[in-house]
This record gives sequence, C-alpha cells and structure tokens, in this order.
Amino acid sequence: MKKNYLSIDIGGTNVKYAELDNSGQIIEQGKIKTVLEKEQFLHEIDRIVNEYVEQGVKGLAFCAPGKITDTEIHFGGALPFLDGIDFAKRYQNLQIPVAVINDGKASVLAENWLGSLKGMKNCAAITLGTGVGGGIIVNGKLLNGAHFQAGELSFLQLNMNEPGFDGFAGGYASAVQMIRSINRQLSNQDETDGLAAFKAINEQNAITTKIFREYCDRIVAVIIDVQAVVDLDAIAIGGGISAQPILIKGINEAYDRARANNPVLKMTLTRPEIVEAKFKNSANLFGALYNLFIRVNGEKLS
Repeated sequence: MKKNYLSIDIGGTNVKYAELDNSGQIIEQGKIKTVLEKEQFLHEIDRIVNEYVEQGVKGLAFCAPGKITDTEIHFGGALPFLDGIDFAKRYQNLQIPVAVINDGKASVLAENWLGSLKGMKNCAAITLGTGVGGGIIVNGKLLNGAHFQAGELSFLQLNMNEPGFDGFAGGYASAVQMIRSINRQLSNQDETDGLAAFKAINEQNAITTKIFREYCDRIVAVIIDVQAVVDLDAIAIGGGISAQPILIKGINEAYDRARANNPVLKMTLTRPEIVEAKFKNSANLFGALYNLFIRVNGEKLS
C-alpha cells in the first residue's frame, strides 16, 4: 500500500531528495550534483522518480528556483534551462499527485509547518546565500502575488549608487559576497571558505567584524522593508550560514541599532522576532511536501 511521498529540492549545486511520511519524518534521503544540461538533468530526475515510484510513493513534491505558476517553472533563477518544465505534465502518466513550488516559498512553509514559525499567521522566512530568498505568510495564507513573484527579496533596491544587480539585495546583501570579502582580507586563497570567515568573525578580528556588521545592517534593511509592507510577528533566518549562532545575534543587534538611531522607526514599526530557521538547508524538502498537502488535501496553514 502506498504511504509515503517523494520530495525533490532542485538547487544550483545539488538536487536533494527524500522519502517522507505524512508527518514530515524522513525515511531516507540522498543528493546528486545538479546537471546543467536540460535533457541530462531531466534524465537524472526521471531516474530518481522512477526508483521511488516503484517503491510505492503516493505523491511527488518539487521545489525549484524561479517563478512557478501552478506546476510550470518560468525563468528558473540560477538554472535558466528549467524554463518551461512542468513536472505535473511530465509525470501525469504515473497517476499520482504532483506539486511544484518556488524555493523561497517552500522555506516559509517548512518553518510554519514544523519549524521556528509553527502556528504563526504572519511570518516570513529569509534564506541567505548567493542572493536573498524569501517566503511570506500573511493572515494565514502564503503570499503569491498577482504574478507569483511575491517574496523575491533579492530585487529589493538597497543601494541606489550601485548599478544593476549590485544595488539590489541579491548582490548588496549576498552572504557569498560577504564571505568572499572576509577571505580576501584574510588572504585566504579559498574565497568561498565560510568556516574560515566565521572563525575570524567569532575571534572579533577588527577588519572582518566591520564587514560582518555591515552585512547584518544590510539584512536588517531587508527586514525593515518587509516589515513596513506586511507587518509580521516573526522572521526566520535560514541558509547555510544560519548555522552560525553569531549570525542571528548580529542581525538582532543590527536591528536594535537601527531602532536606537531612528526614533521614528522605533515608534512606528513593531519589532518582529528574528529567529534561526529550524531546517536550514533541508527546509525545501519539508516545504515542498507541505505544499503538496495544501494543494491536494486542502490542508490549511496554521
């Protein structure tokens, strides 16, 4: 008898997948490198899907970058070859439900279902990585917008003096760029070495502390912009660097500095709780599954 589900999280570096039960317990999981050629990529996804369908899963849950209308991916974000792929149509012959959701929206569903935002009707998840991902829940409903683009926080304009994408949050508040800047200051040949960067931050190296503090200020600018528009109770910070305790501490301190330096901000906007996301890099597997439950079973957000 079919009882479990297959959740697949398509990322720029890896494709993660997991078999989960209806309570969100992972039965088994794995990952493969993301193939950047469309037909070979689809071949690899077919292989994973067929393996688990043969084992008797009763639904497929996908998460991917890009704008997603119903079950079709548009643009594909960092993976433009995803444009036009519709997994529900591709697997319609399997006669099991298929749901697809944007990665930022999956992260907030995961946290609202089983994580740091559980039970909240007004909340958001912000994922820090190459860009700034987002998912927002308002009045108990996932915010999609008129064109399924709500939550694209990378396109918030943070610096009018920087041309192109560098002035948007996706460039100006990029965790990857922050880590690169610190490693350059450390003369570390591996500019992607996040552990070395955070070791220096935790040791309160004067130069790296300045870079980190500026980064936290930029994330707070994102949070204030979001709070001014949708008025949330809490925001969960996710992404790989959220595993570093100093990150949440630094962002909270930056928010308090902003309030102290701007009385109008303090008097006008209620401070949201800023918390660490529970699921970090696994959030999308849970969020994609919960999206399947919402679409197929009619389940409601808390």
